[in-house]
Amino acid sequence: MVKQTEPDQTLIKMPSLRAVKAFIAAAKYQNFTRAAEALCVTQAAISRQIRELEDHLGTELFDRAGRAVKLTDAGSNFYDVVQLSFSSIAQAAERMRSNTSAKHVVTLCCSPAFTSFWLGPRLPAFFAAHPEIDLNLVVTQNFLSMETGVHPDIIICKMMKSHDGYHSQPLVCDVIYPVCTPQYLEQHPELQSIQGIRDSALLNLSPYGRSQVAEHVDWSGWFAHHDIDLKARPRTAPHFFNANDYNLLIQLALNHQGVALGWHYLVAPLVEKGLLVRPVKEKLVHRETLHYLNVNEDKARDPSCCKLRDWLIAQFESGLLEDPDAQEA
Repeated sequence: MVKQTEPDQTLIKMPSLRAVKAFIAAAKYQNFTRAAEALCVTQAAISRQIRELEDHLGTELFDRAGRAVKLTDAGSNFYDVVQLSFSSIAQAAERMRSNTSAKHVVTLCCSPAFTSFWLGPRLPAFFAAHPEIDLNLVVTQNFLSMETGVHPDIIICKMMKSHDGYHSQPLVCDVIYPVCTPQYLEQHPELQSIQGIRDSALLNLSPYGRSQVAEHVDWSGWFAHHDIDLKARPRTAPHFFNANDYNLLIQLALNHQGVALGWHYLVAPLVEKGLLVRPVKEKLVHRETLHYLNVNEDKARDPSCCKLRDWLIAQFESGLLEDPDAQEA
């Protein structure tokens, strides 16, 4: 005997989505006629659907005064909730439609710093080489819990096999050294020693709010690697600025506000252009802390995904990303 499915009370009690769509349009335009024009229906249909919705909810959503309508307090509260939900539905539907478009869409997920300093300057070359591919970029610090519906084809982060069903390939290790502007160094010649840097204005990357799965490196850890105690910094030293936004720290450094720690694979182009300089040669090399390129195994044979994967790997292999001093050897 087939067991009968119990009625789903949550779905049964939900209002008609067509009526909710009419309500959103009327609330947006504050006019039933304009809402009808926007949805390509009659004004009478809008009025009927909103009345049905009000009957279902047991409260009036609009104050009606002639042709003009105004949200009631209940209507305003309801609009705030349903408008956000409908936006999410529309975005999800658009993502699905894009997957069936003429162009091939590849979703890449990476951190804000990687996007700004590494990927952004290189994207024009990728677009020029692969006009048949549309790139969908997801920027996040939280790689462990992706937003519902987001399943990247490629993830670049510090996690090997960041999620089940991904194949990982190492890209580069962390090489970290101090950076500041040439002007700031000229004004502060004491920065040519590690002790001088310790006692200067420091721009520090804090771990708060960052999904770190590898060792976090800040000024305290970097100085400790070179047997320098940050706590011995004089009380009269300039500001010690903390932020968990690496983009902001580098922007402050570019504006001559102090010394920041530079991750070589991110700041190398700025150093090459002379926008930033290394006041000392000391560096910290974390060969055990790697960045990985994770490819969704379901897309391992997808031509567009493979093109992006190969392009990313080639970009990493083309630079001196693990040894910034190799040219001086």
